[in-house]
Parts: sequence; structure tokens; C-alpha cells
Amino acid sequence: MTDTFFHSPHRRRNALTGEWVTVSPQRGHRPWQGEVGREDSHPQLSHDPACYLCPGNTRANGTVNPEYQSAWAFDNDFPAVLEPDAQGLVIQPTTASVASSSLFTSQTLSGECRVLCYSPEHHQTLATLTDRAILNVIQLWKQEVSVLRQRHEWVQVFENRGEMMGCSNLHPHGQIWAVDVLPNEAFKEETHQRAWFDREGVPLLEVYRAEEEQLGDRIVFANAYWTVLVPYWAVWPFETLLLPRRRVAHLDDLQSGEQTALASTLKALVGAYDALFSTRCPYTMGWHGAPGAVPAPHWQLHAHFYPPLLRSATVRKHMVGYEMLSEVQRDLTPERAAERLRQVVSVAV
Repeated sequence: MTDTFFHSPHRRRNALTGEWVTVSPQRGHRPWQGEVGREDSHPQLSHDPACYLCPGNTRANGTVNPEYQSAWAFDNDFPAVLEPDAQGLVIQPTTASVASSSLFTSQTLSGECRVLCYSPEHHQTLATLTDRAILNVIQLWKQEVSVLRQRHEWVQVFENRGEMMGCSNLHPHGQIWAVDVLPNEAFKEETHQRAWFDREGVPLLEVYRAEEEQLGDRIVFANAYWTVLVPYWAVWPFETLLLPRRRVAHLDDLQSGEQTALASTLKALVGAYDALFSTRCPYTMGWHGAPGAVPAPHWQLHAHFYPPLLRSATVRKHMVGYEMLSEVQRDLTPERAAERLRQVVSVAV
């Protein structure tokens, strides 16, 4: 594929999902007269008396938080899904149609929702916590995933950072939603990873990481255990994919050295986002591990980072118009995005 091709409008296929993204590099210099938002507010307090997540404070449902000193998890007070029943019996998902019509189909859904506080200090983030404190978060992720995937088909660890991403509380925290079905994104990734493995005999993302490392154009940084890259098929302007350099199916499969290296990797990556935009960069991130508790040799653990910022701390990418009605589209090429992240990550590492 020639360089000329990548400087002209083209489409790229997402090997994980089978979907396509339109790339329009010639639009990179168009003037911007759209929305200019305000920067997210940045809490400076180590303890906010009004915060529902700070140690010792009372939450909306009247529960008093313990005086926790490290990463801490609890059941979400307002869960999106509910546990099967008070007896602990598992309800298998069932599908039903209304009036015997396949056009009106519903499915039962049960699960659990957990909240994970990263730190007792209200003003911290993954970019400012110590490596030891981030390691505590990773170990809590492992513990939670280890338990939840034994009784749920899909365990989604995620974080919404910043008001721009709909985060309603700026205390450093993430969530886990564990459900008894494969959600849409999980289903697509499961389908394509399994089909690749059945055909090639090796995990799709293991081959993909190795080829990206050989090319180098979209690599942001790597260490002995982890690789951070802007995926070839990235949708968001500075989207990244975080991959282990060993075959790993679940967060709870991570070995000691991988956990330690992951702490510094997360700190460096989030720090690079902050440095790139000179602000506490908003994002949604999440881990995708293999479904359920059965062996999954086709699946490679990975994390997606989706920051919405486009040109500055106050100008974001909007998914509207053609993106909503036809196909997602980006102006900045993934190669240029990776280059810009590389320029700032050397300061953050």
C-alpha cells in the first residue's frame, strides 16, 4: 500500500469487529467553527465532604463508606442490572417474542454492578497516582474479575474519566458490569477472534500486535510486557489499544511482572493524554477479557482507550450525521495520531 493511498480518502477494516471506518486525511486543515466546550473542572481537595466516594462519607442511599486507605470496591447503589434473585440461583437468559412475532423480541438480563475507587484521595487520577497505588487497582481488578467471571458470561471493567464523558463524580474510580449474555461489542470480538483462531491456529491480536511492532508506524510505546498502539482501524482521533506481549485471556491471568509493568504503562499512557492536551484528558477505557470461565485460546486480553478530544482540551470529536447514519469517519490518520502521542509520552514515561 503506497503512502499516496494513506493521504487520500480510504476505508479501513476493523479486524476485531468486521466494521469499517472512513479515513479522510485531506480534511485535517479545515477551519473549526463548531462547538467549543469548557475544560473539565479539576478537583484539588484530597477529601471532599460532598463526595459520595470519599472515605467516611455517606452515600445517597445512606451507607457510610469505610475509612479505606487503598483501592476499594462495593456494590453499585444504582445498578443498571440486577442479580438473579435473593437465593443466588442463576437465571439462564431466555428469549421471547411478543404476539409470536420475531419483530418484537426481548431477552431476560441479570448481572451485577460494582464500583471501584482507585484511591482515598479525591484529587488523584491514574496519571498522578504512584505505581504502587495503581498496582493496588490492578490487583483489585484481578480479584473482582476472578470472582465475577465464574458466574457471569461477560465482565466489563471500565472507567469514564471526566465530565465530557458523562462522569458524574470526579473521585478517581471505575466500574464493573457483569452480565449473563454477550453484549454487542463482545459478541463481535468473540466472533472474529474465534473465526481467525479456527482458521490460523493463533490468536488474532497476538499476530496483530507482532505485525504492528514490526511496522512501527502506529506504536506509541512498549516495554517488556505491554504494547500501546493506535489501532490501524481507530475511530476516535487518539484512540489506543493496550495489549500484553504474552498470550493472556483474562486480567486474573496476569503474572507479577506483568502487573507491575502495567501500573507504569497505565500511568505513562494517561499522562501522555494529559500532556498532549495540557489538561486532564477525558476518556472512556475498558478491558476486554475472554467470556465466561471456560478455556478461550482464541482470545487475547486487551484494553481500549477512547478519548473524545480532537484539536484541543475544548474541541471534541462528535459522532453525528454520516457517522450515525452510514459509517464512522476520522480526519487525523492513526499514523499521525501515534506520532503525536510518541512526542509527549517520552516526557510522561
